[in-house]
Amino acid sequence: MSTARPGVVESSADFADLPPVVEGAAAWYGPDLMSKPEVWTRHFSELEIQELEEAVQQCADRDLVSLSRDDFPLPTLGPILLEIAEEILNGRGFILLKGLPVWKWSTAESATAYYGMGTWIGCAVSQNAKGHVLGHVKDIGGDKNDPKTRIYTTNAAQPYHVDSCDVVGLLCLKPAMSGGHSNVTSSATVYNEVLRLRPDLAKVLTEDISLDRKGEVPEGKDPWFSMPLFIQHHGHLVSWYDRSFISAAQARFPDLPRLTPVQV
Repeated sequence: MSTARPGVVESSADFADLPPVVEGAAAWYGPDLMSKPEVWTRHFSELEIQELEEAVQQCADRDLVSLSRDDFPLPTLGPILLEIAEEILNGRGFILLKGLPVWKWSTAESATAYYGMGTWIGCAVSQNAKGHVLGHVKDIGGDKNDPKTRIYTTNAAQPYHVDSCDVVGLLCLKPAMSGGHSNVTSSATVYNEVLRLRPDLAKVLTEDISLDRKGEVPEGKDPWFSMPLFIQHHGHLVSWYDRSFISAAQARFPDLPRLTPVQV
C-alpha cells in the first residue's frame, strides 16, 4: 500500500521550474566553518586603521549621507573592501572584520568610518520610513509585542531572518551586558535542504506570501505586500524571510488569505 502526505505533489514535473540546487561557497554548513574561523575572519592592520582615521578627518564637516567612495580615499583598504564585497555577494556571503579601535573614537568618528567603508562595498539605502541609513541596535524600550515595532529597539532576541538589502553590516561599539550575540546561517543551504527533503515545500516557498509593512507604508500602497520567500534572479537564488512580518500580517489583516498548514 502506498500513501501520500497531504499537500505533497508526486510528479517531478511539478518541480521543474524551481530554482536549482545552489552550489559553491554560498552553500555552507555551520559546523564546517566553525572549525576554521580564519577563513571568514580578518583583522585590520595598523596601516588600514591609519587610512580610515585620515579619511574620517577629511570628512569631519560632511553630512554622512552625502559621502561617496571618492570622498573617502582608502588606497590600501579600499581594494580589499572591493574583494570583500565580491565575497559577500558572490561567495560565502559573510565576513567578520575585527580590530577597529572604536574605544578611542567618538560615536561620530565610528559612524563615519563605518559609513565610509560601506561606500566601497555598495550604495547605502534607507532602513525604514524615517530614512535612516545607520541605525542603533539598542533596547530603547520598544514593545516587542507591538507588530509595528522593530525588534532591534527591544531587548528581545532576533530570530533568524533575512534583511531586504543586498548587504547588511553590524558594528559593535560596546558589548552588551548580556546577550548581544550574532549568528548567521546560509539561506542557500536552507533552500538546498528543503529542496532535497521536501521539494513540495520548496515549491510553496517560491509562491507569494503576505507580509506586514509594519506601519511603513509608501503613499498609495497597502499596509501589507506579497512576495515569494525564494526566487531566482539573474541566475542567483534570492531570499527574503522574516517570520515576524508574516505573523504580523496574519494578525493585523484578517481579510488576507490565511496561512495553510503546508505554509506553516
